[in-house]
Parts: sequence; C-alpha cells; structure tokens
Amino acid sequence: MPEEKKKSNFIRQIIDADVAAGRNDGRVATRFPPEPNGYLHIGHAKSICLNFGIAEDYPNATCNLRFDDTNPAKEEQEFVEAIKQDVHWLGYDWGERLFFASDYFEQLYDFAVQLIEKKKAYVCDQSPEEMREYRGTLTEPGRDSPYRERSVEENLDLFARMRAGEFADGSRTLRARIDMASPNLNLRDPAIYRIRRGLKHHQTGESWCIFPMYDFTHCLSDMLEGITHSLCTLEFEDHRPLYDWYLDTLETPCHPRQIEFSRLNLEYTVVSKRKLTQLVEQGVVAGWDDPRMPTIAGLRRRGVTPAAIREFADRIGVTKADNLVEMGQLENCIRDDLNQNAPRVMGVLQPLKVTLENYPEDQEEWLEAANHPQRESMGKRQIPFARELWIDRDDFLEVAPNKKFKRLVAGGEVRLRNAYVIRCDEVIKNADGEIVELRCHYDEATLGANPEGRKIKGVIHWVSARHAVPAEVRLYDRLFNHPTPDNARDGSDFIDHVNPDSLRIIEQAMLESGLADAEPGAAFQFEREGYFCRDPEPDRLVFNRTITLRDTWARIEKAGGKK
Repeated sequence: MPEEKKKSNFIRQIIDADVAAGRNDGRVATRFPPEPNGYLHIGHAKSICLNFGIAEDYPNATCNLRFDDTNPAKEEQEFVEAIKQDVHWLGYDWGERLFFASDYFEQLYDFAVQLIEKKKAYVCDQSPEEMREYRGTLTEPGRDSPYRERSVEENLDLFARMRAGEFADGSRTLRARIDMASPNLNLRDPAIYRIRRGLKHHQTGESWCIFPMYDFTHCLSDMLEGITHSLCTLEFEDHRPLYDWYLDTLETPCHPRQIEFSRLNLEYTVVSKRKLTQLVEQGVVAGWDDPRMPTIAGLRRRGVTPAAIREFADRIGVTKADNLVEMGQLENCIRDDLNQNAPRVMGVLQPLKVTLENYPEDQEEWLEAANHPQRESMGKRQIPFARELWIDRDDFLEVAPNKKFKRLVAGGEVRLRNAYVIRCDEVIKNADGEIVELRCHYDEATLGANPEGRKIKGVIHWVSARHAVPAEVRLYDRLFNHPTPDNARDGSDFIDHVNPDSLRIIEQAMLESGLADAEPGAAFQFEREGYFCRDPEPDRLVFNRTITLRDTWARIEKAGGKK
C-alpha cells in the first residue's frame, strides 16, 4: 500500500516502530481468535477488519483465523461454520492459515508439565467456592492454598491422573504458582486446567477430559503460530501481565506483543452474548439472523453490505479509550454505499388503484428508465405502462393540507416517475367511505416533456397493475428506542426498551415485474421509500428494508425523546 494511503492509528504506529527496529525479523503476523460459542456481531467485525486489514497493508504480513475452542460445553461446529462464513463475507481470506486452539492440546499439556517441573504450577483440591474465598479482594491480599506446597512429583502424578479421568469434575484444578498478594487479581494463582468429563469436543471428540483455561491457551497459541502482535479489547489489559508471565516463565522462543484497543460500543444496540441469547429465546426476534440483530448474519440478511461495514470500521477508527459510537455513523455508511451501488426500482407499499380512463384498455407500452441516475454504466431497464396502475396511498389526498404537499389531489395533476402527467378526475369510495380507486386522465404529450402552459411540481412512483408482482415487505427499524438499553439510568431492564415499531410487515406490496427474479440478498433502492434487499426465504417473494433514505431518528434524538 502506498505510504500516503496507509491508514494510521496507535496500533499501526507500534507495529511500524517494531518493523523499523527489526523486531521479529520485521515480520507482522496477527490473528482473529473467536470462540465458536455463538454468532459474531458488529463488534467482532471491527476486530476482523483491524486484524485482517493490518495483514493486507504490510509486506508479507499474515492473519490467522484461529478458533479458541477450549470449552466444549458451549462450542459447536455450527458456530465454526457460521464464523468462517461471516469472515469470508466481510471480504477476508485466511487461506491456509486456519487453526484451532485444540490443535495444540498435547503441546499445551506439555507446557503445563514444564510449569510443574519449574515449581510454577501445582494441583489444587480447593472447591471453586474456596478458591474465591482465598483469592481476596482488590483491597485485601489473598491467602495461599493449603495445596500450594505439594512436591513436583506429587503434582506430576496428580496432573497425569487428572488427564486420565480419575477425578470428578471440579474436584481438582491445575493452578499457576505466582503471587497471592499481587494487586492484580489475575496473578493470584489462576487456574490453568479444569476437569470437564463426558463432553464431546467438536474437534477432538472424547479424547480429553481436562481443558486449558483461556489465558494459558491464548498466549501459547499465539507463540506457537508465530503471532507478532496479539490485538485484543481493553478488558484484557489487566490480563497482559499473565500473558507475559506464561511466556517468560516457559522461556518460549518468541514473545508476541499484546496490544489492547477499545471495544465497539454502539448506540441502540446490545452485543452481550447473554442478552442476545435472551432476545432469541424469548422470541423478541426471530433468530440469530433476524435483520434487527447486530449479528453479522442479521446485518447480512437485512441487506447491509460488507463494504459498508468495512467503511464503518475505518471511520470509527481504533483508540485506547472506550466511547459510545452513534448509530447514525453506521447508518450513514450503509446509505452512502447503497446510494452509490443499489439500482433504482419502483415499489408501491400501500397500493391504491388508478385507472387512466383515456388510455386504451388493450394497450401497453414499455418505457425506458435509468437503473441509476448518476451511473450510466448501470444501464437502463424497460418498465411496462398500461391503463390500470398502482400508486402509493400516501401520495393522494382529496384536499392538499398545505402548499408543501406536492403529490396528487382531487382535480390536481402530478407526474408519474419516468412516465406521463396524470390528472385526478374522480375519487371512488366504498360503503365505509374509504377511497378504493382514482379515475384519472393521462396527458399523452408529456412523456419526457413538460405540459404546455402548466407547471407540474410533484413526481410520484407507480407500477403497472397488470404487470406488478405482489410481495411481502418487512419494514425494519432499530431494535431499541433507547441509546443505551443495557445501561439506562432509570434501573430498567434492557428488554423494557425494545422498540415496538422495530418491525412492520406489509403483506402485499406491488413491485416492478423485474423484481420477481431478484437474487436473494440483491439490493435495490425503492424510489422514494428506502433501500431494500431480497430475503433468502425460498418459498415466497419477501423484501427487507435495509434502511430509510434519510435519518428519521436525528430529529427525535435532538429533542431527547423516544421514537
């Protein structure tokens, strides 16, 4: 990447300094290390873009995809496949560099044996409750375990028997022997291995009944893979001394540098896996890929593009300080991308019938329309025009409420997008007084031309009733109506702030005929309505609203109210 175009942040400055100093022989190697216990969300996307982006920007740099799969009670192959799909979809490829922490289980066991032999680890018989009691607090030092002075020989024997499955779950742990008086609680003899029998691991099956803890596994996996810069979020800053302790104590041949950055905190969103699970299990959303969810699967189904997410990650940048990112920043990235790349079509969400009484019943014509007003390269399409049309119900009022109303009124005129000027002559109502049809005249001289002696100010969209395809349209909005739903100051639960208008379903909208063949995931701008994408449901035609044309929340947020 040319120097003038290279992105910069404090992490890249550290890497630049390391490369310049010849550290790690000038190599740059990062990794994205998710645990396969759920679906990735927008916060993970920031980390994916950071780690893989660095690998793209430095000569001969690499980025591994590694699954930290040390807890078989919560991990599944389904999540492994979903994570791989998400990373690929975002535009990144790990090539041959796909790893699992479970690949190193035998080596990790050997490292644990080395710690025992160095008198830096011991088998402890304390229960989890006793360990918590002995650990102390932030203001009080911990107390040594009564098993801390076991001999090397006894610890080696007990650890081997732990592996052999002789002991019950929770009855023994292997702990690091560091400092029970350390002001950093992470250094107060943390657990290295715990016993978890009877579990089937998605990679190793039933061959192991002891599993290493995250802090022990992570740094050694980094070392074994030759990672140079281990990037993680700020909650791991207090774990860095432990990361370094394991590598220093084991005198490993290389020592990755851990660097922490702020996690993504996004308005109107929760990303806690527990809370996302609650939304799914309580039926607040339809699943992990519900388009209202902040999961990458949900964003993809909603029609958000990888380019928009990558641009969002670039705009918010990488910092050391936690901050709350405005939802509007993400939405602006989505709009900017779709405005540039989504072809224009017409869809009528609330159909109102229009009959052109002076248009021949058996006639139809095909009018030409640009697929994008600013991009000639996207070409043009043919749209049918006939006697009976659909327009949107909101585009008609019998009497204009004010001069700002530029649409159709009784006795008034309006231009149909890419077509003719029409005049409303008669309003047909049913027995309940509801408007069911408009009878109009069209001016055949106004195709691509202004009417003589009249100025038409309004333009509305439409579709031919004879050719239109019916479709279900789902109008998605923000899932929460509070900017910090899981941290509201009134003591309420995050569920209390679910936006009741986050989904509105239109069972039968009328769309341009060409949309019947739209591919799942294909994005369009429904003119004057918003951006939509074809849902992957196989048995029916469904379009999801990705985002509105304008920020409808800005005024509400400025006023400090709820939508």
